[in-house]
This record gives sequence, structure tokens and C-alpha cells, in this order.
Amino acid sequence: MRAKEASERLGVSIPTLYAYVSRGFVRSQATSGSSRERHYSREDVELLRRRTEERRNPDKAAARALDWGMPVLESAITLIDGASLYYRGHDAVMLSRSRSIVEVASLIWTGAFDLWRPDVVPSEAHTLEPSDDDLPFVVRVQSALAVESVRDPAAHDRRPAGVAHSGWRILGLLARAAAKTRVGAPAIDEWLARSWRVGAQGVDLLRSAIILCADHELNVSAFAARCVASAGSNPYAVVIGGLSALEGTRHGGASARAESMLESIRPVRPVKNAIAARMRRGEAIDGFGHPLYPTGDPRAVALIGMLRERYPKSPELAFLQEFADAASAAVRAKPNLDFALAGVSRVLRLPPGSPFALFAIGRTIGWIGHAIEQYATGRLIRPRAKYVGIAPIRQP
Repeated sequence: MRAKEASERLGVSIPTLYAYVSRGFVRSQATSGSSRERHYSREDVELLRRRTEERRNPDKAAARALDWGMPVLESAITLIDGASLYYRGHDAVMLSRSRSIVEVASLIWTGAFDLWRPDVVPSEAHTLEPSDDDLPFVVRVQSALAVESVRDPAAHDRRPAGVAHSGWRILGLLARAAAKTRVGAPAIDEWLARSWRVGAQGVDLLRSAIILCADHELNVSAFAARCVASAGSNPYAVVIGGLSALEGTRHGGASARAESMLESIRPVRPVKNAIAARMRRGEAIDGFGHPLYPTGDPRAVALIGMLRERYPKSPELAFLQEFADAASAAVRAKPNLDFALAGVSRVLRLPPGSPFALFAIGRTIGWIGHAIEQYATGRLIRPRAKYVGIAPIRQP
């Protein structure tokens, strides 16, 4: 936005706007042409405006706290700084390239890479029946989790080691449901790669995708998982609750929409015309933009970068790049994790539904970590509602 609009939106003078820019609160950039006029980041202006309102009106701030608002819970697991993602102080992208799933789970659950090691292999977890394969992934997993919670003797052990033990069994159960096979492997990423017939290069991509999905601060599924844990429910119930939130179309279900969108547009040429037609019909371009990453989702950058490194001649990768360029220009936003997961699935030729399955397996690591944190507090999450209904009728 221009300076006049930005200053009016903030309710300040233009010199004050310039001061905000010099202090790093609002980004600006020169406009094209010979004019010296600059444009100001709409997102930065809106964020600064909201923060100012919250300081002036605490009641209004409280009402917005659950809508991308103020922090409502303390957590030592994940930090999002607007450009990068960190798990307990470690860059998540670097972890996805250098550490195993077990090591990252250990970091999230205990704070150290080698403090915890699973004493049960994932294949020992509950076996799903072949007849269940036709059911949706979430339905199969949630029913199996309910059964396994009864079979797991550590299910009601709220100590971190006990929760981690159950967490590893839960991860194995999700991997088995995604792979639809009884064939196991020493590591979950290898297990999935073997079942999905992915080569050695693909194993690294599956591992990175799972790790980059592991946690994302207090998203709706993590908040749901913490609420379930705060009630004293076992880790299996925590993951059942997390999955219920994750499959929603405005959360993890967006990866399924991105997958479907790419499948429908793949045969159409040119891609930019197909995108324009989709927008004219009022249909969303899924998988682009994220409120927490104004300059681009680092998880998507990492996964798409790995695809370029390992599959530079892939026709599917060429299509993804063409689509990403055209869509980014149309919606003025960059690819996010949902698009990247759908892209990984296309390039590796994974089964339908794989983007969501990878998301769910990875995010389960975070839910278990949040459960461990919440159990340690011993507190029930129970916010109050601000009543806005009909005033009570008082009897004389």
C-alpha cells in the first residue's frame, strides 16, 4: 500500500510511518519507474495495527486471542519467527536434512537427540485388518488407535518415557495404515519407501517431509491435542483428537485439496489459462500463502528444493514449477507446505492420499510432544466464554 493509505490505516502521521520503517516494524520497497514513491507491506501494517489495538483494548485482544491473536499457552517446542521454523532452538529445515525421525522425535519429546530411544519397533503395533483398506485413512487410524490404547500397557503412564513409548507405537500404527502393508522396516521412512516402492532418493524426501510436518506451534490440531491431554486422557486419545482436527479442510485437509487440484489441472495446457479459469469459477488455488510466513513457507522451499536436487529431469517437477510460477503470479503468494506435499507425492508417484498421510504421521510427533508438556503442567485447559446472548430475565 502507498504511504497515505498505510498511515491512515495505522492512524499515524506519515513521518511516524517512516519511523516505523526505520525501526524495522514495517517493510517498504521502491516502486517501479522513476518515481521515488515507496510501497509498504500490507501485512506488516495490519499486524502493527492489531498489536496497537490489543494494547489499547485488552477486551478486544482477548476476543481475538484464538484467531491468530496473542499467545494463549506456553510451549518450549516450536518457534516461528516469520521466516524460519525451529524445534527446540534447532532449524527444522536443517534437522530434516541431517537427522532421523527417531532423533527429531526424541528432541521434541525430551529436548535431546539421544535421550530417548524406542524399545519397540513400529511393526509390533496393532495390525489393521485388510478389510479396512477401503475406509478413509483417518477412520482406519482412529479405530485402530482406540483398540491399541487398550492393548498398550503403557497407555496410562503419564511420565515422559511412558508417553514416548506409546508415541512410537502410535507412529508405527499410522505408518502401517498409510502403507497398507504388514511389511516392516527398521525406520518409518524406510518402511513407507519400501511399501510405496520409492527409491533411495525418495527415502530422504519422505523423511524430510515427515520431519517438516512434525510441529507448527499452536495450530488447531495441536491445541485440540493439548485440550484432550489436559483432561487426563491417554496419548492414543490425544492423537485421535488431533486427527479429528487435522482432517478438516481448513487445516491438514488442504493438502488433499492441493493434491486434487494438481491432478485436475495436469492434463490442461497452458497451465496459466487453467488457473485463470479456476479463479473465474470462484474456485480456490490451494496450497499458496501462509499468514505466518509473509516471505514464503520455508518448509515448502526445502521440499521443492530437494525435488529439484534429486529429480531435475522429472516431467512432474517441470509441471509443478510451471504451476507454482503461474499460481504465484495470479494469487500473489508463494507455495506452502500443502502444495509441497502434493508435489512430493506427484514426483515420487505415491498413492492417492499420501500428502495427508505424511502430514498426519509427522504432526503426530508434535501432538505427543504437546501431550508431554501438558501432562507436566497438571492443568486443565478451560477458557471462559464472553456471553453475548439474550440478557437473563430477572424475576421481580
